[in-house]
Order: sequence, then structure tokens, then C-alpha cells
Amino acid sequence: MTVGSNVKGCYFSVKSAEATLQMLEQKSVNKESKQAFHKAQQMLTDVKNDLNKQVQFLAQEEPQYK
Repeated sequence: MTVGSNVKGCYFSVKSAEATLQMLEQKSVNKESKQAFHKAQQMLTDVKNDLNKQVQFLAQEEPQYK
């Protein structure tokens, strides 16, 4: 696997985990659980955004990683 495909795979895994946390937050009835899921989701959103920037960088700078 290329670096680009590994980064893309990681991006999609994080995106999936983010969606799962959002679903768990919505289904949770405990306020503390909701807050914990929301905080974790926000952290993953930051990671996802950073990974997306890296995917775009690799696509521009290294055409073989597309």
C-alpha cells in the first residue's frame, strides 16, 4: 500500500468512528455519557480534518499517492 492509501484508509476509519460516537451520543440517556461521547466525537473531528488536509497535500505534492 502507498502512503496515500494508508492515510485515506485511516481517514475513513476515523470518519466511521466519529459517526458511531455521534450515534451513541444521540442514543444515550445519561448526561455524563452524552458529554463524553460528544467530547470524543469533537476530538475525532479534529483528527479527521487534519487527516483530510494530509490527503489533499499528498494528492497535490505526490501524484503517485493519489
